[in-house]
Amino acid sequence: MEIDVVAVGHVLVDLRFRVERFPNPDEEAKILEESRGVGGSAANVAIAVRRLGLRASVIAKVGLDSFARVAVDSLMREGIDISGLKVEPTHPTGFSVVVRDPEGRIIIYGFKGASEKLEPKDVDPELIKRAKYVHIASLRLDTTQYVVKLSKEYGRRTSWDPGRVLATEGMEKLKNVIKGVNIVLANEREAELITHLRNFKEAAKAIKAVGPELVVIKRGEKGSYALSDDGECEIPAYPVPKVVDTTGAGDTFAAGLLTSLINNYSVEKALKRASIIAALKVTKLGSHAAPTLEELTAYIRSHGIEI
Repeated sequence: MEIDVVAVGHVLVDLRFRVERFPNPDEEAKILEESRGVGGSAANVAIAVRRLGLRASVIAKVGLDSFARVAVDSLMREGIDISGLKVEPTHPTGFSVVVRDPEGRIIIYGFKGASEKLEPKDVDPELIKRAKYVHIASLRLDTTQYVVKLSKEYGRRTSWDPGRVLATEGMEKLKNVIKGVNIVLANEREAELITHLRNFKEAAKAIKAVGPELVVIKRGEKGSYALSDDGECEIPAYPVPKVVDTTGAGDTFAAGLLTSLINNYSVEKALKRASIIAALKVTKLGSHAAPTLEELTAYIRSHGIEI
């Protein structure tokens, strides 16, 4: 069976806490609410794709522990194909501790664990072969390069979100990856780290010159910008009643963009749709709290947006 999007990256567990306040050193604060669920770049993208009505799979690594069970159960409940999920017996499943205070401010502590142990040999070529799009996010360089190579061999379309850590490697080390993918998605800071250009449009131009057909700069509350073979477009962020949690918004945006392109939207309309999807995500707590297709449709209709 063909898969719409195979997401390659991290599968983690998010431990979420709502607290009465952020304590100072040597102080204690009361936890008002606690929840947990799957997170990480691959999981977030795959879940968002599935909630938007398409088929999704993950290629990632977890440990042999109770957190792995939490992640697997969450993915299976969402209807994600987990045949590409590998187990690393010598490293624990990665996790993030997300702490939110009454004002909506968030502190995050992250431990990547087994997710960073996904090596090229762990990647299932059959899943890549079955994909319409292969999305690579926040992944170590050697595995990223291998997935790009494999995708090209099978003629599969690829999108790449470098993440902050890999972006620090700079243009010279990342040039072959950028040249090998169809789409580059980066936030403003990542684009600057790659190109050493502070102006996001100039950074996009420098990345585009290396080879990808589409470069998208995610600008958070300032919107998004795309530079393609057909020109450029800029979309403002869409309004929401309350911002609850911005973690995972970039992954949700990526899923929105890819599902739109798969459904033959133009780049401009795909950017609009992705921006709305990301806006709806930030109204919910949890990095994988992507909206459903029904929620997206309701927002578009209620705001009179033409897409």
